[in-house]
Amino acid sequence: MRKSVRIALISIFGALHAVLYLISFGLWRNLAIYLAPIEGIILGPGAGFLAAFLGSSIPRIAMLDPLFIFGIVAEPVSVLSVGWLSRGKWKPVLAIYAAMLSAYFLHPLGRQLPLWTIIDILVALFIIYPAAKLSKYLFGKNVKRLSIAFVSLAFICTATDALARIFLLIPIGLHVLVFPDFNVLQTVFIGSALSSYVEDAIVILVSLFAGVPMLIATSKLGLFPEKDQKTKQ
Repeated sequence: MRKSVRIALISIFGALHAVLYLISFGLWRNLAIYLAPIEGIILGPGAGFLAAFLGSSIPRIAMLDPLFIFGIVAEPVSVLSVGWLSRGKWKPVLAIYAAMLSAYFLHPLGRQLPLWTIIDILVALFIIYPAAKLSKYLFGKNVKRLSIAFVSLAFICTATDALARIFLLIPIGLHVLVFPDFNVLQTVFIGSALSSYVEDAIVILVSLFAGVPMLIATSKLGLFPEKDQKTKQ
């Protein structure tokens, strides 16, 4: 990909990410989570991370969001993870999960909160390696395999976003700035987990009916190096 094209794509996706941040279905995250997998797959880990960072930070800072740190860390990290997995690299993503989950379970609050609230994150952990292997079908002609690969990455992307937010909230200790006591934290945490599972389902549907066609259309534009296309097929 030419440098000029890469810069243009970073700008476009950064702008789209910023706009989608301002839109919400009333759940605990914003519509940028539906764009994040595409960002990672098309731009790759480096450029995808930059686009997500710009798109998540600029509107939050402009709107003086007091909780801006959650989004400007979680969203770029989720895009970075997808970028790696889409290139067949699973070890860095597994390292992120291992570090964050270990910190969570070692923390006293992590052991007190219900395990079922992070089941989707644990499922994502176990499909990291298969998703990396399935990434070879992302730009192939087999739509069924492409769809499975894309949905797997989209699910991991959403779970990684949640994991990063939980990591900041519990092990890093930002919960003391947000919640007055453990009871309030637990109530909000459980409610957010329920919303998160709804978002997981929506992400899968959006990925199938919008993400897959978008990826197929993008792959026909010739934005990817020929050797990369052959590798993916």
